[in-house]
Amino acid sequence: MSVLSKEKRNELSPREALEILKEGNKRFIKNIKMNRDLLEQVNETAEGQYPFATILSCMDSRTTAELIFDQGLGDIFSIRIAGNIINDDILGSMEYACQVVESKLIVVMGHTNCGAVKGACDAFELGHLTPLLTKIRPAIYKEQSVAENRNSSNKTFVENVSALNVKNSMEAIMTRSIVLNNLIQQKKVGLVGAIYDVATASVKFIEDSYGF
Repeated sequence: MSVLSKEKRNELSPREALEILKEGNKRFIKNIKMNRDLLEQVNETAEGQYPFATILSCMDSRTTAELIFDQGLGDIFSIRIAGNIINDDILGSMEYACQVVESKLIVVMGHTNCGAVKGACDAFELGHLTPLLTKIRPAIYKEQSVAENRNSSNKTFVENVSALNVKNSMEAIMTRSIVLNNLIQQKKVGLVGAIYDVATASVKFIEDSYGF
């Protein structure tokens, strides 16, 4: 399969871009890869790129977006950082992806059994990791359903915090970037959240979404 041309990418709606990712995850779960010539894709993308989606995910070694969604070279922008948190550099990267290159979709993807979320739940401290984990703590404060064992030993608590952390990152995109907010409000770009299950390989998309 060849990469999307600029014209074909531009014809996509945010909803259609999301469906491409959903279908790709279905293939991944079934261990069915789309037939691609990666070296051919290297040649096709040498002079330019037209990714249809921008995915912010955790740096966890099990959460490579291109594999999870069965995408090839030039198909998606992949932004990875522990805990899929938002900072100014990530917002700038997303603004470039969506305003300049015209990516149609932003996905904020957390995952189950996340080490960064566990570290935040335990108030873990280590060098530059400490301020990164503090960006996850608002999700801990928002989690009100678990009264006891609010730490990494409680799987339910950790997964609840992971989902809330995804939603917080989505809200940060909407409130901190005028560029992205405008594109989403105009429905030129969609914004969705998701959780990847590291045990089943399935991606569950969160109901809250923008730009559709």
